[in-house]
Amino acid sequence: MSDSANGTDADGEPSSDELPGDVLEEAERLTRLARTATDENERAARLDRRDELLAEHEFTARVRDDEDATLVLHPEEWHEDGVVRTDRIEDIDRATEIRLEGTGDPDDWQAVEERNRELVATIRERHGDVHGDNAAALATFFSNHYAKPIASATPPELEEFRDDYFVRNAWPSADQRDVIEESIRLVFEAVDEPHPELRDSSVE
Repeated sequence: MSDSANGTDADGEPSSDELPGDVLEEAERLTRLARTATDENERAARLDRRDELLAEHEFTARVRDDEDATLVLHPEEWHEDGVVRTDRIEDIDRATEIRLEGTGDPDDWQAVEERNRELVATIRERHGDVHGDNAAALATFFSNHYAKPIASATPPELEEFRDDYFVRNAWPSADQRDVIEESIRLVFEAVDEPHPELRDSSVE
């Protein structure tokens, strides 16, 4: 099976014997967006788009919620009536698992930090310094406390940031406190930008 911890190869890129890297990235992105969506219609749209994308390659997706939630991608032919038939599995390496929760790999901290700071720069350029400063606090929290990109945030982690870290450790100004919810929304709007090779067919 492709890396059961995070679905990446030795170079840290998404990997699968059959699914292209851009498809894996988009499937993960849409799954994460669905998990953080507060609107049920938005959540359903993300999951429908993910499933349509994977169906083009004859793969299915499900999220296994155990110690760390994991996105599991299987060939369609392994299934019958939604259940995996173990007698149909000939090569376990055709499956891919991508961890959705838990602390990231500290060895990848620099890459995570760069991704988060790029997002901060985007927010600052588009929406000004108040939102930019809030995005910077969000980036610091996820880079230093979870060693993971902001795009990988889970609802409990965002709640921890907003209700605990931001109040106690970010020393926000009154203006920052007034717009923190909007800042988080703007950050995830910026995150919600599909892989360039899939941009035309992604959910708007």
